[in-house]
Amino acid sequence: MKLILREYNLKLKHTFTISRESIDVQPSLIVELQSDGFSGFGEATSNPYYHITVPMMISDLEKIRAIIENTENETPEAFWSKIHPYLKDDMFALCALDLAYNDLYARKKGKKLYELWNYKTDHNPLTDYTIGIDTIEKMVFKMQELPWPIYKIKLGTKEDIAIVKELRKHTNAIFRIDANCGWTVEETINNAVELKKLGVEFLEQPMKADNWEGHKEVFKHSVLPVIADESCIIEEDVAKCFNHFHGVNVKLVKCGGLTPGKRMIEEAKKLGLRTMVGCMTESTVGISAIAHLLPQLDYVDMDGALLLAEDIATGVTIEDGIINYSNLNGTGVTLL
Repeated sequence: MKLILREYNLKLKHTFTISRESIDVQPSLIVELQSDGFSGFGEATSNPYYHITVPMMISDLEKIRAIIENTENETPEAFWSKIHPYLKDDMFALCALDLAYNDLYARKKGKKLYELWNYKTDHNPLTDYTIGIDTIEKMVFKMQELPWPIYKIKLGTKEDIAIVKELRKHTNAIFRIDANCGWTVEETINNAVELKKLGVEFLEQPMKADNWEGHKEVFKHSVLPVIADESCIIEEDVAKCFNHFHGVNVKLVKCGGLTPGKRMIEEAKKLGLRTMVGCMTESTVGISAIAHLLPQLDYVDMDGALLLAEDIATGVTIEDGIINYSNLNGTGVTLL
């Protein structure tokens, strides 16, 4: 097996702002694995919140190049277990590698990934489209630029309710709110009351990740469901979220890829938690991998490639929230 690493700088259509940062360009690493005439592709992006850079991911993967390239015909689960000890401190790099290996494995089996997993795609959820923090005028413009059935609105300002009230005047779409750890317990409970009136479906990670007492308080008193994001990073976190959140948002880059992501979703379902997978601002490479988990999800946020000025790959396509799979096997990705 041959390992190929490619570094990209993904340009965004608009400056993307959340409660803790703004970006115009998103650095990304694409991993390609070649074997027996087949290629599999994976992706992970840099992330300052988690202290991850593309050069760091490349360095970590280069250190174990020989181990990776000496692998043949192992299952994705066996491969992940073998590589995890070497990349346990860089789950983003492990994610990119795991996505590529799952893609390659399915292509060699002659199946799409969801077919390999025996998932049925008849009732896949729609993806939301994210509106980053901006002036109200620009947030309205972004909605008008891409009319969509579900919007995820980034908040964490002192004018959050006013923003949502104004946005509601311009669309009947479902709203989801992501405060990215920007609220207090009292703000969350009070805001939930007002936001429910404004057609908000749920709140995502309103408070700081480690505020478990606060999460429990909100869980008891919020009139809206609350979904964990920053509080649910790796497999062990799913059980912690029980009785503290109503659901979990699994991010593949944080947990180390599709292989552990699947296990997290299964664990969440056993605990009665709602299931969601979210994306980063990434290309169609990473987004196409997420698509194969859709049959197991209540919600999905996989709009990352829609935020780009120019994509670097083809794969799944998204129209009006509906995800259409590529005709190709694996995750269906081809680099442009």
